[in-house]
Amino acid sequence: MNDRLKTFIAFAKLGQFLRDFINNTPKETEWSNKLQDAIILAGHKNGWFTEENIKYTLGQWSELLTEDRLNEWFSKYDVEKNKLKKVALIMAGNIPLVGFHDFLAVLLTGNSVLIKLSSNDSVLLPFLSEYLIEVEPSIRNRIEFKKDQLKDFDVVIATGSNNTARYFEYYFGKVPNIIRKNRNSVAVLTGEESMEQLEALGEDIFRYYGLGCRSVSKLFVPQGYDFDPFFKAIYTYRDIIELKKYANNYDYNKAVYLMSEFKILDNGFLILKKDKSYASPIASSFYEEYASLSGLKQRLESDAQKIQCIVGAGIDDNEIAFGHTQRPRLTDYADGIDTVEFLLKT
Repeated sequence: MNDRLKTFIAFAKLGQFLRDFINNTPKETEWSNKLQDAIILAGHKNGWFTEENIKYTLGQWSELLTEDRLNEWFSKYDVEKNKLKKVALIMAGNIPLVGFHDFLAVLLTGNSVLIKLSSNDSVLLPFLSEYLIEVEPSIRNRIEFKKDQLKDFDVVIATGSNNTARYFEYYFGKVPNIIRKNRNSVAVLTGEESMEQLEALGEDIFRYYGLGCRSVSKLFVPQGYDFDPFFKAIYTYRDIIELKKYANNYDYNKAVYLMSEFKILDNGFLILKKDKSYASPIASSFYEEYASLSGLKQRLESDAQKIQCIVGAGIDDNEIAFGHTQRPRLTDYADGIDTVEFLLKT
């Protein structure tokens, strides 16, 4: 059995372990206890990483890490022609395991990975790596975590803000790279949405407290849109305000808006502000009215480099259904750049 096949099987075993854990039917009690401890520790280190959200992330990966889905994903690639390399991954830490897809792609292509973790998400990936090494010891020499300066690598995949991207481009511009900047996700409403669709939109807005690039931070609505159905539909998410960090952001941003005499809409846990920007502060969403869908489509096309996901129904060829932004498929690559293809051609 070659190393690549062993790696596929190891990730499939990880998927089964996570499914058992999420379904409360653990077959590996010791590892399940260790994972629960890791979840608690991750939450202590980062107050945004609630147990619910971490388990949501693990649940999503448990569904994707099966032999069938992994093989289907890689079936279109000629992995045998890959030239083995060491890939440096500089990871963000805005939501749990945000860099796991890159980690997965690097190892499944047969490459080695050199990882610089964000201090905001420094617990979960090392734990999952330990489990992979336990079930397939040959992977050990292909995974390395670094706290200091990265050296001796062939390729870089770095994720950060627009500011850190300039730093990345300066230091890593001489090697093949993918450098990701700020992106946000939007939803296009027409006024014809059902209550079920609007409630599902709440999942896109509130999951991970809106901290992900796939989190909807901007609504496009037709002129004269009535927000009452929207507010009624998302009321089911009202308990989000119980997290103190979220509540503090809500109170602060509301105070800033009111002191600045901005016109806002507010339901006690989400603030809506009319604004042309895409990136809204925590506990708030921006909205903008459009005169025609054709004009809006042109706007979205021109701003494509700022947008990660477009949520809607019959609006865009690549749109995502309401409630599904935080349920990406293995083929949903960040910024639309095929990471596997990049790694194989580099």
